Amino acid sequence: MSDDRITVGVVFGGPSAEHEVSGASALAVVRGLRPDRYRLVVIGVTRDGRWTLVPSETVEEVAARKSAGPAIQDRLTAEGAEVELRRGGRLVASDAPDVVLERLDVAFPVIHGPYGEDGVIQGYLETLDLPYAGCGVLASSVAMDKVAMRRAFAAEGLPFVPGVWFTDKQWHASDEPLTLAGDFGWPRFVKPANMGSSIGISRVTGPDELVSAVEEAFRYDDVVLVEEGVTARELLCGVLGDLDEPEVSVPSEAKIIGGFSDYAQKYLSMADSVTSPAELPPDVTEEVRELSARAFRAIGANGLARVDFLYDEAARRLYVGEINTMPGFTSRSVYARGFAESGVPYEEILTRLIDLAFARHARKHRKTVEAGQ
Repeated sequence: MSDDRITVGVVFGGPSAEHEVSGASALAVVRGLRPDRYRLVVIGVTRDGRWTLVPSETVEEVAARKSAGPAIQDRLTAEGAEVELRRGGRLVASDAPDVVLERLDVAFPVIHGPYGEDGVIQGYLETLDLPYAGCGVLASSVAMDKVAMRRAFAAEGLPFVPGVWFTDKQWHASDEPLTLAGDFGWPRFVKPANMGSSIGISRVTGPDELVSAVEEAFRYDDVVLVEEGVTARELLCGVLGDLDEPEVSVPSEAKIIGGFSDYAQKYLSMADSVTSPAELPPDVTEEVRELSARAFRAIGANGLARVDFLYDEAARRLYVGEINTMPGFTSRSVYARGFAESGVPYEEILTRLIDLAFARHARKHRKTVEAGQ
């Protein structure tokens, strides 16, 4: 009997510091995709970049497991036979490339940070002519690079926190490196330009802490961004769709402990620090949603993104902090909860993302054919 289901390649892992986060997000996707409509092929990318086919028995066992611990502990691991992805969605064994193990109809990359959220895997899938869920090459790379992202926001007139950036070479060649970090007051936030999940970010309260914070950020990237500290509430808003019809969720709020929401609070804590929907005046809620759609369009996004804000309540001023093209993506994540409160369950989010992947792929093919006529 033929199987008419769509074969989805869920790709997770990768060499970034967000490897474990990706495993948790991928497991949520596996659990959320409808088995009557989709057939799953789970591919784990190891830390050294090898692609592995996770055995279906392992996927089923992990997916059926109940976990009461932090989200990061409930995850898939990149283990299995080494494979390669070829044109036409052919997944072959690395040691026997003539043997086709699977044929994918669409890829669903769930890789956070460098390699997965910066346009790298998107470019690879483009060369293979395989439809894939989520943002494309340009939007992913612009959103991942906080300096490029700020330039895109500035071009569209979006408000963001003042900041300066500099390179590793500039920092270490300077006789007075602290002058590169701006003349803002304290505190300041020091961030790698290319990283997510708050990895490498430090809150510094004076010059004595600045050098170590910058050196920590340089562990993850060659460019560092220093931003002025703002006393504000942290708001988060999801976007789903394409440039023509982006749907925006209700805003959520992350309660900040210790000055900013770090990796431990996001993934290791059992405390529920998120309020969804956020308790905001109606006009602020609408401004957050409107700015989210504008940020989505500013980078040319498609599929999904989460836009993070700082809300200075005393001044009633919003700042767009960043846009994430593959945010934390479990069914308990801020993105999923915001859309659940907006009437869009997690299962429907996944279905829409796959539909959007096929629609974008069809548009590109149509344009290519028309251009060749």
